[in-house]
Amino acid sequence: MKILVTGGLGYVGSHTVVELMREGHEAMIADNLVNAKVEVLEKIQCITGKEPVFYQIDVTEESKLQRLFSEHKLEGVLHFAGLKAVGESVDRPLDYYQNNILSTIALAKVCLKHRVDKFVFSSSATVYGDQPSPLTEDMELGKTVNPYGETKVMSERILTDVSKVNPTLAIASLRYFNPIGAHESGLIGERSVGTPNNVMPLINRVAKGEQEKLRVFGGDYNTIDGTGVRDYIHVVDVAKAHVKVIEKIKRGVQIYNLGTGRGTSVLELIQAFEKTNGISIPWEFTEKRAGDIAVSYANVDKAKLELGWKAERSIEDMVRDAWEFECQNPI
Repeated sequence: MKILVTGGLGYVGSHTVVELMREGHEAMIADNLVNAKVEVLEKIQCITGKEPVFYQIDVTEESKLQRLFSEHKLEGVLHFAGLKAVGESVDRPLDYYQNNILSTIALAKVCLKHRVDKFVFSSSATVYGDQPSPLTEDMELGKTVNPYGETKVMSERILTDVSKVNPTLAIASLRYFNPIGAHESGLIGERSVGTPNNVMPLINRVAKGEQEKLRVFGGDYNTIDGTGVRDYIHVVDVAKAHVKVIEKIKRGVQIYNLGTGRGTSVLELIQAFEKTNGISIPWEFTEKRAGDIAVSYANVDKAKLELGWKAERSIEDMVRDAWEFECQNPI
């Protein structure tokens, strides 16, 4: 299939492009490079032996999308493009609402006009709000605790409403938990533009000596050690799930959790990094971040049953591959 990958030079997007191409699909990328670098194209080519077609465009700009769709006969879309930092969304809510929601609307309109019926949306476990884990796909959309999560809820609702009046559409919302790690080659991985917001790049900064200590946001949650518990999943497992979905997607709306089904605390993640990579990570408690919750991990039975997919890589694989990417890409 010929698939458009929006945000395809970003973290999850680039890994998914690699897995699509490895399975024989043709990937086209649209990315505005706000959270990515064009050099990732060359690295994708090094891994796969092929360079995907790339358009540097903002997916909120419908006219540019129209031209792209007119020039290529696409069979599906994987929509990753969006701002993604929970903490930043609290400080910059208008940017998040404008970028994340308008991009979904523009892309859906263009897909309808050009009869591209397969649409896979990069959603998030934040849509559940602060509900008890394990989280299942049949739970009601929760009261989200940050603007980032709200943009995912609104986008899912928009796509569901569009599907109701366009029965040929096949839409899947993939609710990610916490992707970390990197491609085993060390060529592509999580590279934040500016100050990182996610825990793994922050651990790497401390490991490299760029930061004295890791700040652990909150130490009095009702968890095993007082720190937040998350369902960390290897980014390559997430990427492989997208290939399964775009190949098997059916008409209507499907929702899948992408996680391991296990929770890991921040301190447990630090300890795994130290043991696996032989590097000490000094840390200290600091104030909780606005918008964070205590525990979030997935029930992943549905993806296993309907897609034949499950996460295969361990926490040790995640922290090893993340550090290997950092070592190979020091700048």
